[in-house]
Amino acid sequence: QAFEEWRKLMHLFAEAVGLPQTSVHELEVQDGDRAHYSKRTIDFEFDYPFGRRELWGLAYRTDFDLSAHANASGTELAYLDEETKEKFIPHVIEPSLGVDRTILAILTSAYREDDMGGEVRTYLALAPKIAPIKAMVSPLLKNKPELVAKAREVRAELKKVHPAIAWDDNGNIGKRYRRQDEIGTPFCVTIDFDTLGEKPELKDTVTLRHRDSGEQERLTVSEVASRLRSAIE
Repeated sequence: QAFEEWRKLMHLFAEAVGLPQTSVHELEVQDGDRAHYSKRTIDFEFDYPFGRRELWGLAYRTDFDLSAHANASGTELAYLDEETKEKFIPHVIEPSLGVDRTILAILTSAYREDDMGGEVRTYLALAPKIAPIKAMVSPLLKNKPELVAKAREVRAELKKVHPAIAWDDNGNIGKRYRRQDEIGTPFCVTIDFDTLGEKPELKDTVTLRHRDSGEQERLTVSEVASRLRSAIE
């Protein structure tokens, strides 16, 4: 039962970090190929661009570890269940996840290229939960103090939702978007003259740009904060 729970958890983890379930495969390791201490072993394999390779492992090591330690040390390692008064040596379930190969799987799964405005755009479609930067805030023009001041206010509000809110005011707004696309930032927030009230009906709204589609919408700062919170929870 514990083995099956871990098996399900590993699939849930793969889904949570953005690995397509169609690219994650289970290989039940047969008797002659398992380690001598393992009663059951599953290798999780992943379809990398260069072929299917082992991603993770899950092994049921029975009571081999504690029994071996007890025999070698002469120390009693059995556990007494206070309710049932049953005494037994605990069994070990060993999930094994490599950081490097997991990150490689995430990056290769998230890599995208599309056509935007007649140019090839590269972006990382990272799940917002694991994106290193959750959102970028930017004044439309960095040489307009009123825009910069308002943008810093907006960034301070969004940092209450999550601290990983970037600031970028270098180059034109299109180049800023592209930079954030390439590192997988899910949202870009732009403060423009409409935010300041150039169009009264748009005062105190900002532009929220979505990484994957490139679509933009006008929202209040509180609405942006709510969207961000929902995406990363």
